[in-house]
Amino acid sequence: MPHTPPALYSFRRCPYAMRARLALQVSGIDFEHREVVLKHKPVHLLALSPKGTVPVLWLRGPDSEKVLEQSLDIMLWALRQHDPLGWLPSADADMADALDLIAHNDGPFKQQLDRYKYPNRSGLQNGVADRDAAALWLHKLDVRLRAQLFLTGEQFALADAAIAPFVRQYAHTDPGWFAAQAWPALVAWLTAFEGSALFEAIMHKHAPWQPA
Repeated sequence: MPHTPPALYSFRRCPYAMRARLALQVSGIDFEHREVVLKHKPVHLLALSPKGTVPVLWLRGPDSEKVLEQSLDIMLWALRQHDPLGWLPSADADMADALDLIAHNDGPFKQQLDRYKYPNRSGLQNGVADRDAAALWLHKLDVRLRAQLFLTGEQFALADAAIAPFVRQYAHTDPGWFAAQAWPALVAWLTAFEGSALFEAIMHKHAPWQPA
C-alpha cells in the first residue's frame, strides 16, 4: 500500500505554525500543506481538533492514524523521525534547558506578547507594561546570545526554532522601538533567522486549502 504523507493544517503568519513547519522542513519529511483561512476553518480540521487552532498534524496510515494538536509535539515528532542537523539536544540536561526556555516563551512571554500586541483584547489602553515585562526576558536571551551564537549552543537548534517566531512577532509590533533597545546579540540572532533560506522556505505562500 502506498505511503500517505501526513497533512499539516497551518496558517502562514502564526508563530506556532511557523515553528512546526521549521521542524518538518528540516526533518525532510514529506507532508501535505493545508493552508487555513481562520475565518472559514475546514470542517475536517475541526473534526480532527475541535479547538480549531493551528497547527494540527494529521498522521495518516493504513492501519491507524494519529493527530498532533500542539506545535511543540509536532516539532519533537518530526525531529525524532529524522534530525539531520542535530536540533534535538543529546544530553538530558541540555534538553531540559531547551524545554525550560520554550516553556517560558509559551507561558509568560506569550501572554505578555499578546497583551502588548492586542491590548484592547485585554481591556488595556496600551500594551507598554507588558512590552516592558516581556523585554526583561529578552534581555536574558541577549545575555545568552552574547556568550554563544544560539540559545543553547553554537548551532541553531530546537529552542531557537521554537522561540524565534515569537520574538519576531514581538519585534514587528513596534520595529523602531525594538531596534532602539540595547540587545544587539538578540537583534543579530533574529536578523539572521529572518534572512535564512530556511525561513524563506517555510514562509512560501500557499493558496487556501480546499477539500477535494
